[in-house]
Amino acid sequence: MTEEIDYFIGIKGSGMSALALILHDLGHTVLGSDITQFTFTQRGLESAGIKMLPFDADNIKPGYTIICGNSFTDEHPEVQRAKELGLPFFRYHEYLGKLLENYTSIGVAGAHGKTSTTGLLAHTLSGIDKTSYLIGDGTGKGTKDSKFFVFEADEYRRHFLAYHPDYLIATNIDFDHPDYYTGIEDVYDAFETEASQVKKAIFAWGDDKWLRKLTAKVPIYYYGLSDQDDYQAKNVERTTEAQGLTPTMTVKRSVTSSCRCLASTVC
Repeated sequence: MTEEIDYFIGIKGSGMSALALILHDLGHTVLGSDITQFTFTQRGLESAGIKMLPFDADNIKPGYTIICGNSFTDEHPEVQRAKELGLPFFRYHEYLGKLLENYTSIGVAGAHGKTSTTGLLAHTLSGIDKTSYLIGDGTGKGTKDSKFFVFEADEYRRHFLAYHPDYLIATNIDFDHPDYYTGIEDVYDAFETEASQVKKAIFAWGDDKWLRKLTAKVPIYYYGLSDQDDYQAKNVERTTEAQGLTPTMTVKRSVTSSCRCLASTVC
């Protein structure tokens, strides 16, 4: 049991709730605040016995480590109280980036397919060795003495630049989050920067023209349906039936699902 007490501002957020569950599993004391309306992510928090409070500056106590959701500005009353007390303060992506340093980390980035690919990869690696994982649907599990840590690396506002993973799966690059990015070239620039921070290898979807342009200090391996890809799914049929997968394989799944399975297999 660690003595750290982690207080989450915005604990019901999908990433925040997953991180709260992970730290709870790892022996931290965890509590936090959010809106009082029901959200689906609170089911897991309630099952774990994690205390959820309405927002109130008086919730913030000396001795807390504050983990703040990225939706909340520095003007939020709880943030202001934490600053007044001089408490350790992290944004969600900052704390996650620090936590990853303790594991062999595998990030999953992309405009589409992050959640399903992360879930498949967590399941696959859990059959090999102890694995902790953070999935963007609010699912999080911290396994003590884990070898692997699988997580979604969200590109919004370049938050994934807080991460220096050992490995990165890149599912695609698309123009998303137009409230922040100026165009597809700006999104590509963010992915190129993140690629430069990967420590060991990158696995990227081979049919994406922007991912084909990536440069990095580590090897980039491409997966997909083409003979140009390093890892290929062969003889793919469009059907709802599922079958076991290998790096070069015959599968019965949708093309999209097959390639996400392939990504989780080759890493």
